[in-house]
Amino acid sequence: MPTSLLPPQLLRTPATWLITGVAGFIGSNLLEALLRLDQRVIGLDNFATGHRYNLEQVRQLVTPEQWAGFRFIDGDIRDLPTCQDACSGVDYVLHQAALGSVPRSLDDPITSNQTNIDGFLNMLVAARDQRVKRFVYAASSSTYGDHPGLPKVEQVIGKPLSPYAVTKYVNELYADVFARSYGLQSIGLRYFNVFGPRQDPNGAYAAVIPKWLAAMIGNQPLYVNGDGETTRDFCYVQNVVQANLLAACSENADAINQVYNVAVGGRTSLNQLLAMMQQVLLPRYPHLADFKPVYRDFRAGDVRHSQADIGKAECLLGYRPTHSIQQGLAEAIDWYVAHLA
Repeated sequence: MPTSLLPPQLLRTPATWLITGVAGFIGSNLLEALLRLDQRVIGLDNFATGHRYNLEQVRQLVTPEQWAGFRFIDGDIRDLPTCQDACSGVDYVLHQAALGSVPRSLDDPITSNQTNIDGFLNMLVAARDQRVKRFVYAASSSTYGDHPGLPKVEQVIGKPLSPYAVTKYVNELYADVFARSYGLQSIGLRYFNVFGPRQDPNGAYAAVIPKWLAAMIGNQPLYVNGDGETTRDFCYVQNVVQANLLAACSENADAINQVYNVAVGGRTSLNQLLAMMQQVLLPRYPHLADFKPVYRDFRAGDVRHSQADIGKAECLLGYRPTHSIQQGLAEAIDWYVAHLA
């Protein structure tokens, strides 16, 4: 990330950060960024969806001195004492821990609720009790639900289309109440289809980009839900890292206790995404010249079209996406090839 986009105080004074879900895809990228900036980091994860090898990859990418600034807690956000311990002495919380995936929530709404709502409430209580300066949390574009308007603007949402979407909207409501009732500063970041290194391609609930890349590299069947004209605002993970750091450190009073879209403001169909990925991989994998996807039924709970208006984040946080979807794929391709082959 360009130094010009970093909050100035990050470069002046090290702070203590807590990242929940630190062994996950986004959490481990946040860990890498903060350790490279010589920050002190506490990480909390129960490995429900995260992986120890993500932490090992970060260890290999930073210096031994930077890695020494990291303390890991193997624990669950559904346990309040664990949350209290993790928040002790912390300046900023970056709360990424959650059970993602619309299909997972449809299959098992109870566990999604326990983690995404009960666990979230535990973290808010712990952050309040331990006098954390600011609580930044992963919200979701799923909150827009069935509202058809494009691009999506923060103040206009529809009805949720899945239990997962309900949980992420409830997070926003709880954060707002804690700000009003207890003065806990918080910022919610509505992520739009984040992708990048260390995103898991395996399992029934894998995200589309790593899952498709693994299929293409391995010359396996690639399934597209629907006709391929569903659109998304795909956002490279480094844009998300930038948004988290800006949200945590913003000194703009108007920016606090708000929710922001985090995306690039683009709109890419699944068919366009497939063509981009094919183009990036083709020089290394000639078999992709004739590669064809398998189209199947639309997936329950999915939104047909999604595109973010990022003007609010640009105005109040100073957010400036550094990577388009094409730039993100180009930057991450070596990691994908090395780890998905």
